Amino acid sequence: MRIGKYQSSEGAAGTAVTFLLIGLGVGAALGLLLAPKSGRLIRKDLRRSYEDALETISDWTDEAKDRFDEAVEKGSDFADELRAKAEPLTDLLRKP
Repeated sequence: MRIGKYQSSEGAAGTAVTFLLIGLGVGAALGLLLAPKSGRLIRKDLRRSYEDALETISDWTDEAKDRFDEAVEKGSDFADELRAKAEPLTDLLRKP
């Protein structure tokens, strides 16, 4: 137990969003299961929801990959620029 100032964890927002999404998913599943529909219609709805979720996750991963690739490219460009700026200095330091 820690006594003194309160320190919140840094990942609290991410954890809250995760639990919110889990709660929404469980609520949606329970709503579908308790709805007055036939088993065939419920299974069809669940399958459609599952496919939509997979598509959304696929879109998110594609977007994350694109952003990562952009960040790597910007970092590479920045490193090249720094090398170009430092080259005259290294040449100067290497001269006897």
